[in-house]
Amino acid sequence: MSLIKAFALKLGIDKSIFFTSLARVIQAVGGVVSILFVARYLTGIEQGFYYTFGSLVAIQIFFELGLNGIITQYVAHETAHLQWKTSTELTGEHKYLSRLSSLLHFCVKWYLCFAGILLVTLIIVGFIFFGKYGTDGDVTWKLPWILLAIGTALNLLLAPVLAFIEGLGKVKEIAKIRLYQQCSSILVVWGGLILGAKLYVSGINWIVVILLVTSILFFSDFRKLLLNIWNTSLTEKVNYRKEIFPYQWKIALSWISGYFIFQLFNPVLFATEGAVVAGQMGMTLAALNGIQSLSISWMTTKVPLYSGLIAMKDYLQLDTIFNRTLKQSVFINGVLLVLMFIIIWAIRHWHSFIGGMDLGNRFLPFAPMVLMMIPLFINQFISSWATYLRCHKQEPFLGNSICAGIACCISTVLLGKWFGVLGVTAGYCFITIAFMPWGYWIYKTKKYEWHGR
Repeated sequence: MSLIKAFALKLGIDKSIFFTSLARVIQAVGGVVSILFVARYLTGIEQGFYYTFGSLVAIQIFFELGLNGIITQYVAHETAHLQWKTSTELTGEHKYLSRLSSLLHFCVKWYLCFAGILLVTLIIVGFIFFGKYGTDGDVTWKLPWILLAIGTALNLLLAPVLAFIEGLGKVKEIAKIRLYQQCSSILVVWGGLILGAKLYVSGINWIVVILLVTSILFFSDFRKLLLNIWNTSLTEKVNYRKEIFPYQWKIALSWISGYFIFQLFNPVLFATEGAVVAGQMGMTLAALNGIQSLSISWMTTKVPLYSGLIAMKDYLQLDTIFNRTLKQSVFINGVLLVLMFIIIWAIRHWHSFIGGMDLGNRFLPFAPMVLMMIPLFINQFISSWATYLRCHKQEPFLGNSICAGIACCISTVLLGKWFGVLGVTAGYCFITIAFMPWGYWIYKTKKYEWHGR
């Protein structure tokens, strides 16, 4: 066995993780390079608009309501009782085939409805917020915002399709599609900024990516696979009110709480400190989100596997795989955070050599930046525990998420108003540390309750 293969095996890198992680690596590296393009082709004020755009469109959480993750888990639970006849056809007891088909029908109806509502809501919210606070400088934001709202709504339609296919066990295949999606996204952003698209680039990016992914799905075996599932006679359905809703409303509240934890920083700083400081927070979060996205992929690629093992009640193998994966993902997270700090320190130390750009000052100062890094590391544990438990079709982290969301919301608004960016980041760091023991207690007690050990 080669040294590279041995190292990959040690880190638990299978094909699914490889393609997913490669996409995340490209996202992280591309995000760093994109930071250079943003700094080069957008002013400090435009940078603030650019990243605040991203925070506001995240209100799609209120319309998705955590259903994407639920789709993957529920599909995996039904698929665990079926076998693959061909690459595009499942076989087994009709009960499970019918329930699988009903999930697909439900997804289409749900997302068609809420994508339209999301589009209207985004346009209204954006015009109200930026109309009130986006008065700094002569920035063209109205048409770019409308284009971004359209792209976000279309993406809401596409996301459940990928989640459904992933639940079928096609993790590697979907990881490849997301890899293509990430590569094209980066090229569109870079090319758009170079050509002077300014704030239009975010909306253009979504439109191009959606067309690409839709084309891949349409001209591949996935189209036939989905049609076969769709056309299965519905003799037995997954009952939304009895089976999904009791779980979904808890997930939804957790996800909504997550918005107030992770997405409120930019809008609050945009309103209180101005677009430049909001841009610094946005650029720092872009780098941190890349790290989180990469390290958590070790865990998220295992969701269909975890769900299948739970459906078969193979808890011993479940815990063995989970514990190993947790150690690997935490190690990756810690190493990348240290590397990020070193790189930004080096950029600031030798800023005069980076194309004349004062790139270092486009990030947060060191103190608030570290106060954002600590919670990211802690959240690697909390997110992993939550993923493990949610694969049981349960959401025991509801109370924890709601309380943390309320605390972070109050902290961000009040401390942001009184102490600026240092108050926002210090409050967030303290709350994350304070809530970690509660998260661990939930994980241990629920695991014992459900598994009897």
